[in-house]
Amino acid sequence: MRITILFGGTNKERLVSVASAQALHSALPDADLWFWDADDTVHETSSEVLLRHSRPFEHPFRPGTPSLGRIEPALDRARAEDRLLVLGLHGGTAENGELQVMCELRGIPFTGSGSASSHLAFDKVAAKRFAAIAGVKAPAGIALEDLDAAFAEYGRLIAKPTRDGSSYGLIFVNAKQDLVAVRRAAKSEEYVIEPFIAGQEATCGVLEQLDGTLIALPPVEIIPAEGAFDYEAKYIAKATQEICPARFAPDVNAQIMDLALRAHNALSCGGYSRTDFIVSDKGPIYLETNTLPGLTKASLFPKALKAQGIEFADFLRGQIALAEKRAQK
Repeated sequence: MRITILFGGTNKERLVSVASAQALHSALPDADLWFWDADDTVHETSSEVLLRHSRPFEHPFRPGTPSLGRIEPALDRARAEDRLLVLGLHGGTAENGELQVMCELRGIPFTGSGSASSHLAFDKVAAKRFAAIAGVKAPAGIALEDLDAAFAEYGRLIAKPTRDGSSYGLIFVNAKQDLVAVRRAAKSEEYVIEPFIAGQEATCGVLEQLDGTLIALPPVEIIPAEGAFDYEAKYIAKATQEICPARFAPDVNAQIMDLALRAHNALSCGGYSRTDFIVSDKGPIYLETNTLPGLTKASLFPKALKAQGIEFADFLRGQIALAEKRAQK
């Protein structure tokens, strides 16, 4: 099979995807590079162009090559050329199961979770419900019409898009004027609204091995630069601290790892996932599960792999082998 790194995408997280592709290419230098542009066209690009793009989190990537066509004809070509897709994609159609089902219908092997689990995990309301069934404690949801009453009751709220990454569109409701921002945002897309939970942010990766067994990676403790772990804090701010292994008490780290495994299984994730938590005074509280977490050189999942003693290239080879194995079923 021809290994092909597919990156970019039509959603807001395509900038992160380019940075992930740079890290993926460094570990898989012989892989082909396909860039999925914002206009839904796919372009084969070169190593030189990708690596020369020095500020991927801030500037759009330009492939510098003619289009191979829109995504579905490009996938037809991938099938005809016996390609395996290493997904360096995040959010939107790339993570909500739509791309995955397009690949599954064509018999194209790809890394990461399948279409059904991707679709489930991408919906934060449904993901919370399934995680709760597995014994993972999650915050209560607040209906938009109850926004004022909830703010009066809790004093602080948090709102985020129901079906998108939380790096974008995250709203902290600390004052009445923030309620206006939530209502405005909710006019263009559905929002999850929850009571604000005080505590330390943490995340935990889960890795599927070739024999199907799962391991939880060391948790990561997150200390955002300005108190909010949004796009700026994740990818641009220098003061954000990401500590792995996390410095929580050993029993708390063990609990985070157990809950991450529970969430991964409850959502039927495949390959790898990363689940985010708030470590409150009542223990870890579930936030969301990412089926295509960031794989940039600065991302949390690669940090956890390193802490576990797993080389990034070995991780990728394992994911490629899993994708091949799934495709043979």
